[in-house]
Amino acid sequence: MIPHKKVYMYGGYNTISLGTGRKEFNPKKARPGIEHYLKEAGQGVLKQIGGAKNVDDGVIGNFMAARFNNQANLPGFLPMVDEGLSMKYGTSVEGACGSGGLALQTGIRNILSGSDVTLSLGMEVQNTVKAIYGADILAGAGWYQKRKAGHAYFFPGQFSERAGAYFEKYGREKARKGMSMWYHNAITNARLDPTAQEYHNTLPNPYETCMAMEPNGRVFVDNLNFLDCSKVSDGASGIAICSEEGLKKMGVDKSDAVEVVSFVQSVRDITKDPTDLTELEAIKYAANKALEDAGISVHDLATAEIHDCFSIAGILSVEALGLAKPGEGCDYVYEGNTARDGVMPINTSGGLIGWGHPTGGTGVHQAVTIWQQLTGRAGDYQVNIPKDRPYGMTINMGGDDVTISAIVYKRG
Repeated sequence: MIPHKKVYMYGGYNTISLGTGRKEFNPKKARPGIEHYLKEAGQGVLKQIGGAKNVDDGVIGNFMAARFNNQANLPGFLPMVDEGLSMKYGTSVEGACGSGGLALQTGIRNILSGSDVTLSLGMEVQNTVKAIYGADILAGAGWYQKRKAGHAYFFPGQFSERAGAYFEKYGREKARKGMSMWYHNAITNARLDPTAQEYHNTLPNPYETCMAMEPNGRVFVDNLNFLDCSKVSDGASGIAICSEEGLKKMGVDKSDAVEVVSFVQSVRDITKDPTDLTELEAIKYAANKALEDAGISVHDLATAEIHDCFSIAGILSVEALGLAKPGEGCDYVYEGNTARDGVMPINTSGGLIGWGHPTGGTGVHQAVTIWQQLTGRAGDYQVNIPKDRPYGMTINMGGDDVTISAIVYKRG
């Protein structure tokens, strides 16, 4: 969809993505709850936009706080973020791991409906249960009727099946090379972002480590190793979505913001298996529709943030975007094209595997990273943004290619 009036994003903020890998994470000690993360992310945005007085409404993206944290009714936490949000319109949205993307989509639609500034937040606190129990909670992102027949680690099992189909169709060795290079890029990028979960990762050669770790179905799943998977994460991200009048209220110049050029949200029938395990059909539709609506091709993008909950999802997304033909996404990645100095830098702060995957927060984190990159605010993980390619893109996925948000941004 093409906005019928100008829509911008500004003031992005990320908390630390806390979990295994961070030095300060200790599973035996008490850790912050959702209140901490929502307040830090929300205040982080409000301090950049002149305070809550400039905000018309707010939206929180979250997947499973009702189970991970025994907490529902999330709109009521907006006034906790800041008293200035009290009595203003607030809502929450859920689309599994795509909940953050829905928070962005909702914020955009708020602006198109007449608001000037929406505070969009995404959050998840998942380290409240053991991993095997968390896997059962996260299985709610799929059709739960399939849960009993699925793997104990349900979603790793789902994407292991995708990887297995890819191996059989296109060759295991070259696929593993591409998947291992995906992990390598995730770690090397995350080491440059102090908020990333893998910021403290010291592996001397992530590629070789991942290649050497053979998938083992007796201890995990058949076609993925542990490094192919995003980790359990606690964190939140926030960004302000605004109109031209909203930018003026905040005292922000357009050059410091990013413009939303197009946005698409698509859903696939959750009760049906994918038509082809080697294709992400909903992502392919949403991403290409967003590019078409923006009037650009994938090669006009300077950078992209895509949903690599598993390394195979990254490979398949590269193919869905049209950067590589089916079966050649692994080669495209292995050859360095998606690295930070490649022709198409992807997931420059680490993505889900490197930065972390606090499920309801991921889509907003992606938008924050694109805003930082296109406006030169990414610090040590800044990549080159060519003047003739001022565009960025985010693709956030809920479930197994079920709930998709694709957004194209342009440097203000």
